[in-house]
Order: sequence, then structure tokens, then C-alpha cells
Amino acid sequence: MQALVLSNTLAYRTDFAEPVPAADAALIELSLAGICATDLELAQGYAGFRGIPGHEFVGRVVAVGDPQHNAWLQQRVVGSINIGCQTCPECLQHGPEHCPHRRVLGIRGQHGAFADYLTLPMRNLYAIPDSVTDRAAVFAEPLAAALKVAEQLAQRPAGEIAVVGPGRLGLLIGKVLALAGHDV
Repeated sequence: MQALVLSNTLAYRTDFAEPVPAADAALIELSLAGICATDLELAQGYAGFRGIPGHEFVGRVVAVGDPQHNAWLQQRVVGSINIGCQTCPECLQHGPEHCPHRRVLGIRGQHGAFADYLTLPMRNLYAIPDSVTDRAAVFAEPLAAALKVAEQLAQRPAGEIAVVGPGRLGLLIGKVLALAGHDV
């Protein structure tokens, strides 16, 4: 398959092995991938990531590791990027984003979306309604991050708040906080 692969440099390859989904996972054919500041930082050496970057994506499930998940075949999806171990106290109590053993799609220990295909656990998939375009759905991951910020601030009274950062995530956080009643 085709892939952008980060090792010492970012290189385009046409001979990268197509991933095979584990029993609890799906093989996703990518339709669209977003490029965020994290991807650009990874390309410059941030966090020492090696592999296929990219964590904002839209795709279609083309294979599943277990036939019990066949209902997902051909479904358009986005995905949660944190893949926790599902056994440690942090995963069980606080979610996979707190797992000390987690993999993160295209960022830490898991090939990402800058390729023809990727795999993700079934529990990480979210179906996209037909009414949502790929161009809108690719914002699901950064929008989820922005909503998490609003959730973390929900116990504070609405008031003046500054968002530092001019990127898409900063803009999304500002919009979400304004909708939550803050003076951004």
C-alpha cells in the first residue's frame, strides 16, 4: 500500500505492507486525513515517533478481524485515537487516554492515517451518518479534544477566558467555550 512513513525523514512509500486487523479490530480504507500541528511536529522529531503518522481521518471499514463485527463492513467511520490496554486501573476508571500503556493512532506505537489503510479496535470506531460529509467528519477528533476542554471547565462559572493558539484546535476550543457561555 501507499504510505507516508516517518523514520529519520518523512518518505513516501508504495511498498508498505497492508495491515491485518486483529480479532477485535477493523481494517479501514482511508478516504480523507487531516494534517494537524502534532503531525508537523512529529515530522520534525517530536516524541521520536517512527511509523505512519496521522490521526484525523475518515474511512470505510473493509474488513473485520471477527465475523461478529460484519455489520460494520462498508460503514463510514472516524475513530478515537487512544488505544488503552483495557486492563489497568487507569483504563478502567478514567478511560484509555489515561492508560500508561496506551498506543495513540499515528503518534505513539500505532500506524496512522497517512496511508491507504489503517487498523483500529472496534471499540474505537464511530459510524458517520450519511448526512455528514467527509470534509466535516474529519474534524471529529479535534472537535472531541475541544469538547474535552469545555468538559474540564464545566464546573467553573462562565466568564472571561483566553485561548492561546491560532490553529484549528485553538479555533475549535474558542468556539466551543463561547457556546458554553464564556467570553472568549
